[in-house]
Amino acid sequence: MSKRSRVPATVSPNGSAATAQRRVRCAIYTRKSSEEGLDQEFNSLDAQREAGEAYISSQKNEGWTCLPDRYDDGGFSGGSMERPSLERLLRDVEAGKIDCVLVYKVDRLSRSLLDFARIMEAFDRRGVSFVSVTQQFNTTSSMGRLTLNILLSFAQFEREIIGERIRDKIAAQKRRGKWAGGVPVLGYDVDRSGGSPRLVVNAQEAARVREIFQLYLDKGSLQPVVNELARRAWTNKRRVTGKGRALGGRRFDKATLHAFLTNPIVSGKIVHKDQIYDGEHEAIVDPAVFDRVQAQLRLNGRTGGVEVRNKYGALLRGLLRCKACGGAMTHTFTGRHGRFYRYYRCVAAIKNGSHVCPAKTLPALEIERVVVDEIRALGQDRGLLERVLAEAQAVVEAEGATLRRERNELKVELARLDRDLRSFVADEAPTTGVTGLLAHLHERITAARLRLPELDARVAEIDAGMVTRTEAEAALRDFDAVWSNLIPREQARLLRLLLSSVEYDAAAGTVAVTFRPTGIAALCRRRLEDVA
Repeated sequence: MSKRSRVPATVSPNGSAATAQRRVRCAIYTRKSSEEGLDQEFNSLDAQREAGEAYISSQKNEGWTCLPDRYDDGGFSGGSMERPSLERLLRDVEAGKIDCVLVYKVDRLSRSLLDFARIMEAFDRRGVSFVSVTQQFNTTSSMGRLTLNILLSFAQFEREIIGERIRDKIAAQKRRGKWAGGVPVLGYDVDRSGGSPRLVVNAQEAARVREIFQLYLDKGSLQPVVNELARRAWTNKRRVTGKGRALGGRRFDKATLHAFLTNPIVSGKIVHKDQIYDGEHEAIVDPAVFDRVQAQLRLNGRTGGVEVRNKYGALLRGLLRCKACGGAMTHTFTGRHGRFYRYYRCVAAIKNGSHVCPAKTLPALEIERVVVDEIRALGQDRGLLERVLAEAQAVVEAEGATLRRERNELKVELARLDRDLRSFVADEAPTTGVTGLLAHLHERITAARLRLPELDARVAEIDAGMVTRTEAEAALRDFDAVWSNLIPREQARLLRLLLSSVEYDAAAGTVAVTFRPTGIAALCRRRLEDVA
């Protein structure tokens, strides 16, 4: 116990000392690190205050009175002084409204030696006493101050040990692929029905996640995707807290979209510092698609998006590779006598010298013409066209399987939401924010039930939308008409839709073109758009 209330002495007319008792205004400070249990009728803060009031009552003969103002910090750590009630307490101390501050234990006021020293300095400056109800010491003596510092040292040590244990536990959970808490990302919800919370797929959001990744692959840059998401009014994760408070639901910008696209959690991984582990939750985005997006992001990051702008009409940028060394061939140009010449050169040769790679400089117009001629010839090569269409069919079937998986996930989610709704209705105990939670559940259930027929329609469309050989031949016959109406940047975009790679073999002097399985379908769609 610490007590430093100053009692002024007066001298009686006969010279004897008498004590004039004064009123000691006492403030009780309470704190709890977590918000768990604070919504109960009688919580930890109430228990701490009750102990403080009982102690003040025991000192009633000394003139102690309890101030009616409450200084309660629920859900704030003792390792920081950024606590609203503590700040208000210190302001009242400086204003001379308080004579004594009581806490249940020293660590309720602070768990930091440095912060505690600052608080005690403020108390000393205004002559304010400090009392710990459950710990007996007196700070007016050197031994009492030593005891206080020892207790506070152990409080700080305990806080650091708890922090280390929590960090170790999180690391161990993530190594096992478990979700260690935090805010779920778009595409996932938190299922708390089991022994520990885990991530479960939100089927409706998962469909959007897959489409966002595909949008980036199609558009090749962040800003067009941001614009498209804004047009569709798609936002990031919206959630409702246990108290019924709605959070998130903001529009994507380039920064938040980049953070979302680079988060491995959507590919079924768990990240801890610089380590990536296989997660126990289900992947939403295929790892191959995720890796392609990362490669495109890195490419745009190194070049500042030149591939997207394609200022110099480089039709094969990002497609052309050198077979000899396996590296990329980049677009370059030079000017002579007022004329402009474009080339493709092996990146390895540019960086390390021409001796590291036998590939020579390629005239851009000639190699681009060869590639475009290969596309034209596709319509004449029935064997190659059949292989491309077979690959396209496999991709379409995979998309159909993805949609069917989403449909099954949505049905599972609907069952879980219905179960949660019944649980809330059956729970007779009052819960803070239950109205908001029920409204959110109804909203989710309604959205899921609306999404199911959309999925059925899309699956039917996929099943009926396979490109036939006749349609492919017609699109290839009209290729020249479509091609001639495009500007160079659009031509490069079309080539990226049609082709997955172009390989130059310097030794044989040949070019190998690999068609993208969905490229013919993209060309057919482009043809229909032009006709419309």
